[in-house]
Amino acid sequence: MLDLHIDSLAYGGRGVARHGDLVVFVARGLPGDHVRARVTRFKKTYAEARIEETLEAGPGRVQARCSHFGTCGGCAWQNLEYTEQLHHKQAQVADALRRLGGFGDVELREIEPAVEQYGYRNKLEFSWLQTPSGADLGFHVAGRWDQLMAVETCHIASARSNELRRTVAAWALGQGLQAYDQRSGRGYLRHLVVREGRRTGDLLGVLVTAPGDVPGVEELARAVPDGTTGMLHAVNDGVAEVTAGLPVRRLFGHETFTERILDLELELSSGAFLQTNTEMCDLLYGHALEAARLQPQDIVWDLYCGAGAIGLLAARDAGALVGVEVSEESVRSARHNAERNGIANATFVTGDVARELRRLNAELPAPTVVFVDPPRAGLTGRAVRRVLELEPDRISYVSCNPTTLAPNARQLVDAGYEMGPVQPVDMFPHTHHIECVVGFTRA
Repeated sequence: MLDLHIDSLAYGGRGVARHGDLVVFVARGLPGDHVRARVTRFKKTYAEARIEETLEAGPGRVQARCSHFGTCGGCAWQNLEYTEQLHHKQAQVADALRRLGGFGDVELREIEPAVEQYGYRNKLEFSWLQTPSGADLGFHVAGRWDQLMAVETCHIASARSNELRRTVAAWALGQGLQAYDQRSGRGYLRHLVVREGRRTGDLLGVLVTAPGDVPGVEELARAVPDGTTGMLHAVNDGVAEVTAGLPVRRLFGHETFTERILDLELELSSGAFLQTNTEMCDLLYGHALEAARLQPQDIVWDLYCGAGAIGLLAARDAGALVGVEVSEESVRSARHNAERNGIANATFVTGDVARELRRLNAELPAPTVVFVDPPRAGLTGRAVRRVLELEPDRISYVSCNPTTLAPNARQLVDAGYEMGPVQPVDMFPHTHHIECVVGFTRA
């Protein structure tokens, strides 16, 4: 057992303390906390610990709004005052740039605070579990892949998303359906995915089950909230707990929902990628477009383009757009939305960025501007090399992970690009996630 004083927060949400020369990462520890903690894992240079007793709470602690906080694996920082969350996210970006990127003199702008601190998510993935009363919907217990918990209200979901979840759970209870048990492989209900158009009022649900027809579809159609555009059914016949990449069929209504981002109206399929916080998406993409400094003659390539939102916004101020995305479903949405918004200078290609860029570079006009919005793991070494082979004048990098942005930025700078200001954006209050935008200009 160790007596520890929490000094800061690490990227990932854990408190950071020191015991002599040993760095200790403390689950649920907040800056200023004085705690008694038990070591759960020991390495040569660091240890991990959990709090057994809080001897003195830090000054930033507040009462969490959610009754499930501390058990649910969703929010890590609901008990930390929001301005303190922003302060520590800003510090984490600075630390990553310095420690992982080797940057000492980067212009780091103040983090853009979230418009909404609660109810901001436009996509939720709930898991089914079996309770003494029957099947219900919830989330994984923090740190446990094998344990689920039902939730009454998710406070980072909207009221309408919570309403659809409760409605579907009540329907399943009435039908006597059983939740799937991963250990035994028995049961039927696996997940519920809710997609929401925050500015249009649309709700789209995807019921993920084990193989078998869905009973009581008519009853479910009558029960869902107003604005529910449709309900889809996806079958997962494997062991893995996945919701993406499964074939879907329509139970009732439509197979899509609509959303507005800046001056685009997007029609999206259930699996098409869109930033999960609509209000902050406007700000994030605005910063990305600003960093690109678009000119009418520019040829723009949008890599990891998802449903095409950034590229379609850029296409209106550029000569041509090429979007590249590995998800065929997202590419179909992007092509449809180019037509829907009257954008005729956009081409979308299905393919892996690292594998396809060399071929595309030989076949298509070379880009002057490249947008990259890679997954959390950042650009692979091969992807960086392929982007550099394009030799764009400007690169606008949208990152969802400062610890992978920093080494990618170092690779681009070492290759001859000048790095512009870094703009952090808080898309996900009460979690450790941080988005950043930074522009690079070929020297």
